[in-house]
This record gives sequence, C-alpha cells and structure tokens, in this order.
Amino acid sequence: MRLSAMGDVAMTVPVLRAFVKQYPTVKLTVISRPFFKPFFDGIPNLDFFAFDEKERHKGFPGLLRLFSDVKKLKIDAFADLHNVLRSKVVSLLFALSGKKRATVDKGREGKKELTRAENKIFKQLPTMFERHAKVFEELGFPLDLTNPDFPAKAVLKSDILEIIGNQNQKLIGIAPFAQYDSKVYPLDLLKEVIAKLADNPAYKILLFGGGKREIEILDSLAQPFENVINMAGRIKFQQELQLISNLDIMLSMDSGNAHIAAMLGVKVVTLWGATHPYAGFLPFNQSLENALTSDRNQYPKLPTSVYGNKVVEGYEDVMRTILPQKVVDKVEEQLL
Repeated sequence: MRLSAMGDVAMTVPVLRAFVKQYPTVKLTVISRPFFKPFFDGIPNLDFFAFDEKERHKGFPGLLRLFSDVKKLKIDAFADLHNVLRSKVVSLLFALSGKKRATVDKGREGKKELTRAENKIFKQLPTMFERHAKVFEELGFPLDLTNPDFPAKAVLKSDILEIIGNQNQKLIGIAPFAQYDSKVYPLDLLKEVIAKLADNPAYKILLFGGGKREIEILDSLAQPFENVINMAGRIKFQQELQLISNLDIMLSMDSGNAHIAAMLGVKVVTLWGATHPYAGFLPFNQSLENALTSDRNQYPKLPTSVYGNKVVEGYEDVMRTILPQKVVDKVEEQLL
C-alpha cells in the first residue's frame, strides 16, 4: 500500500485495524514515508516499509527499485489506497508480474458535482473509509467497519506530564490550522472559543500545530490563560500521538489532526469552511452532528472545494457563520 499526506494516511488506519482483526492470518505491509510509521505501531500482522522519496526511491528509476524491494517481501496482492502517479506505476508493475491489484476510486465525478457552482448535486458521497474497504473487497477481503477497534490510551510519561500537569481535568485538544486558509476558523472567533472554554477550571486546553508562525500564534492564544497550553514545538510526533490518545475531545478544522484523533478513538468536533463532510472526509466513526458547517443559506455555492484549495470570490468569510458559542456548546455537549 502506498500512502502520502498525513490525513490520507490517518484515514487508512481504522480500515487496516478492521482488516487485521477480520483476517488474522493475512500479513499486511504498508508503504509510506518514515514519518508516518508511528501511526501503525502496535497493529498486529502489519509491517511498515519506509519509502525513501529523496534517494533510493526517487524518480522513475526509484519506483523500479521500490517495486524490486517490495517484491522481495513475497507480496501476493497490491492495494493502492492513494491513486497517484507513483502508486499507479508500482501497482502496474505488480499487475505485470501477475499479482492481484486494486486501486481506490476517489469518486472525482461525484466530487465535481458536489462542489460546482451551477447544478450542484448536494448529497453525501461514499466516505474514504468505504472507498478503502472497497479496494480490499476487490482483492477478496470484504470488510465490516461497523464495530471498530481502537488502541488503548497511551500511558503518558513524565516529560509530557511535566508540561500539561497531572490535574484531574478534562483534556480538550484544539488544532486550529489547516493546509488552506479557506478551512481555518477566523482567529478572533477562535479566541472567543478558547476564552469561553478556559473560563471553566475543570478543562485543560491543549493547542496543536507546527511551524514557526503557527507556534507564535498558539503562544499568543495560550498566554492569557493558566489552563491553556501550547504543545506545538514542545514534544516529538510520537509523543503528540500519545497525548492525543488521552484527549477527551479534539476540536479541529477539516484537517489531518481530526483524522489522527479519530483513528485513536477520540471524539472530534470539526469546523468546515469551503469544504463539507459530504465529500467523504468526515473523520472515522464520528457523528455528522459534530461537523459544524458554514451556512449554506447565506452561501449557497458551498461546498466550493473538496480540499479547500479553491478560492471563490465573496466566500472568504463563510466560517464567520459558525458562531463561537455554537462551537463551545458542541464541545461541552460531547464532554457530558
């Protein structure tokens, strides 16, 4: 299996957990960037093959080497869960060598119909989890995703506890950033959300992000409050996963952090701007009621994009229709 971006990779994890539970005698090998290996730690019968995109597996010659390297593992079938040029090439090489293969259908036509301005067809499309399961079904392994297994909460070590403290408080994670601005809740409204939540001493709010600019913003958001802590830049990625597994709830944009929390069995409240959960990216095992979307009555062209990379004039402020009090109420409702 060939995987790439963080959200894409995180969305495969619940499906692979279902697979190893339902087919305990079948061995899986996941091919992805080394950074994502912690996602798969502890999953039985699953090996991780690190894809070296900068040297050994770079370019077309590198893909031939990747095929050769993976072939040595005596692969019987190839599941392409990413459907990009690289994975298509490797998948084709396996097919030419006589192995079974199946490729995820990303449903591009349905997504176009959902996001186009005119003659929009506004309906729920199959989720990415259903699409991934379909790949395995084509290979002869039908999956049932209705009774998911999640890993146990990680035991937090002293280095994390020194940062967050060891008080008996509800842990609320907030991941306010996304790859595209059209998916990011306005900073002034986010400040209101944080202030309202921080007003309750029973809550501890942990902020997640990365990169110098994001860390500066998160520091400024946390600074006024004793029970708000910026975790960005303070712990390693594996530690971040351990901490997220201990959250009582994650508040996130339509972004990778939502999928990471969901794959760990954490409740997630998501905020949607130019995008919409109908495109199939609602985090795994989460209720549609916990996806707060921008107002389509006021902005009827929504959703205008599948991934948030398309800017539509006049739609820059759609997320202002998601009121801070509504966000706070939804988070608190899930903590009851």
